[in-house]
Amino acid sequence: MKILEHYSLRHHNTLKLDVSADYFVSLESIDDLVLIRKQPQFSKLPICILGGGSNVVFARDFAGLVLHVNFLGQEIVAETDATLEFKVGAGENWHKTVLYTVEQGWWGIENLALIPGTVGASPIQNIGAYGVELCDVFKELSAVELASGRTVVFDKNACEFAYRDSVFKNKYAGQYLITSVTLELSKNYQPILTYSELEQEVSSDKAAQLRPKTVSDAVCCIRQRKLPDPAKIGNVGSFFKNPVVDANDFKKLHSAYPEMRYFKLENVAGGAQYKLAAAWLIDQCGWKGSRLGNAGVYEKQALVLVNNGGAKPEEILQLAEEIKQSVKNKFSLELEMEPVLIGQASS
Repeated sequence: MKILEHYSLRHHNTLKLDVSADYFVSLESIDDLVLIRKQPQFSKLPICILGGGSNVVFARDFAGLVLHVNFLGQEIVAETDATLEFKVGAGENWHKTVLYTVEQGWWGIENLALIPGTVGASPIQNIGAYGVELCDVFKELSAVELASGRTVVFDKNACEFAYRDSVFKNKYAGQYLITSVTLELSKNYQPILTYSELEQEVSSDKAAQLRPKTVSDAVCCIRQRKLPDPAKIGNVGSFFKNPVVDANDFKKLHSAYPEMRYFKLENVAGGAQYKLAAAWLIDQCGWKGSRLGNAGVYEKQALVLVNNGGAKPEEILQLAEEIKQSVKNKFSLELEMEPVLIGQASS
């Protein structure tokens, strides 16, 4: 384990912002974390826990210690004829994990293919795509409480999952370092094709029984058509959450904008709710393909903000704020940022 000083984070955040950390260390095991905790010079420093950096936006250089989680490994910890519990190290690549499961013929996370980042980051924002969220297949996770060093197991209820949210993104933000995630996957045929775009993509395979890999391949095709590759253009995927409204607000909006794109949420306590396509809202405000300095809105998908090369954190954040304000002015809706903002913007 080597502690690096004044370390550039440009290659540790997919938005490719050229920021640095006062201290940086890559953790290969819990023992490494124990050693770090014993060093008094780090006891009062702010800590940033970083995986693949695909869902974070640095507002400035990080004046503290970055813990890069690199815990690897995967194993089946329980199994029946119909299901299995698959435990994966927090540092494992999420997409490679999806590919491994679909190659085994296991169902559950095939709709979440090509989402960048690590396994440990997946429960923090309850990643989701094409009708599936992590909470649908989540069994439990193990985490180390940074203040005490004790290992804690969180089941689904303890995580308090919500739309792109969990206790690790709000109530316990920065307090726990996730070390592993256990998923409950199925061996039985159960494709989820509730999104019409995905159903159309696999329609040619309906004559034969779909396999998990068929679905994951279709998801990859859709995502590659719509979203930029972070390896080529800096981005964090969807920059804003899709706003959710109740039936009354939906009726008013749909009456004014009948072409509005939406998805009705089923089995919601308290009455019907509707998820509105933030990309459509932003596009209607004329932002697709726009630029502010070196920050921009992706030309093929208005929900994605991109670093066109050399963008500063303040450019990304100013662009995001202007988009939010225009959507509020036009639709009376508040957009919420999906990635985690680290640090405060410089004055």
